[in-house]
Amino acid sequence: MNKRPTSARPLARLTPFVLAAALMAGCSSVPLDEGGAPVTDRSPAPVGAGGEGGAAGGAASGGVDGRAVTPAQAAPAETAQPPANVARVIYFDFDSYVVKPEYMATLEAHARFLNADRKRRVVLEGHTDERGGREYNLALGQKRADAVRRALALLGVQDEQMESVSYGKEKPAVPGSGEEAWSRNRRVEFVYR
Repeated sequence: MNKRPTSARPLARLTPFVLAAALMAGCSSVPLDEGGAPVTDRSPAPVGAGGEGGAAGGAASGGVDGRAVTPAQAAPAETAQPPANVARVIYFDFDSYVVKPEYMATLEAHARFLNADRKRRVVLEGHTDERGGREYNLALGQKRADAVRRALALLGVQDEQMESVSYGKEKPAVPGSGEEAWSRNRRVEFVYR
C-alpha cells in the first residue's frame, strides 16, 4: 500500500488556492500605460444638415456612415394619458397601508382602463407625511404602493403593466405641518407612462 503521508494532504488542498492567488498577483502588476495596441478615436462625427453625413461627416472624417437615421416613433399620446374623470390619488390613514373601501371605485376604474389595453403602464408612487425617519417612511411608502398594486392585480391587471416605487416623505403634495397637510401627503399617485 502506497499511502501518502498525512502531512501532504493539506498541502494538496491548498495548491489550487495558492496558484489562483499567484495568478492574480501577477496580473495586477502589469503596467497599464505601456502597451502596444494603438488607440483610435471612435467618437461620433457631427451630422450635417438634413440628418445626413455631409463632406465634413462622411468617409473623409473617419468613416462615418452617411445614411440617414430613421427617428424612433414615440408611443401614441393616449397611451400615457390617465383615464378621464378618475381620481389619480388614493389617500391613507396615519401609519397605515390599508386601502380604504371608499377607493374601490377608483381602483376598479384604473383596472378597467389598464385591462382595456395591455400596452398601458402605470407607476404607483407611494408617499408619506413628514413624521418619522427617512428609512421608515420609504418602507411605508413602498407598502402603500404595493397594496395598491396587489388590489389592481386582483382586478386583473397584469404585473408587467405596474411598477411600485416609494418616495417616502421626500415629495410632499402639500408643504407644512399639521393634520390637513399630513393627510394630503399620505398617498399613492397613479402616473401613466
